[in-house]
Amino acid sequence: MKLRIIVSLKNGVLDPQGKAIQHALAGLGFEGVDDVRAGKIFELDVADDASDEAIDEMCRKLLANTVIENYRVEKQ
Repeated sequence: MKLRIIVSLKNGVLDPQGKAIQHALAGLGFEGVDDVRAGKIFELDVADDASDEAIDEMCRKLLANTVIENYRVEKQ
């Protein structure tokens, strides 16, 4: 089974990488970009019988820092 894990910062958490990208876009002449939030995407190929609990545990223990990040799992 193929999974896509999307990790993003929680609301209210500062995103210096996103701000740097926003400023770089403006410097390249791209106007009207009001905000940028950077995140991560992980694509995993797991056994078809992998449990939702095991997938959630992988996310909480390694793929996302749940103190400052949210994640969602998309099954492909």
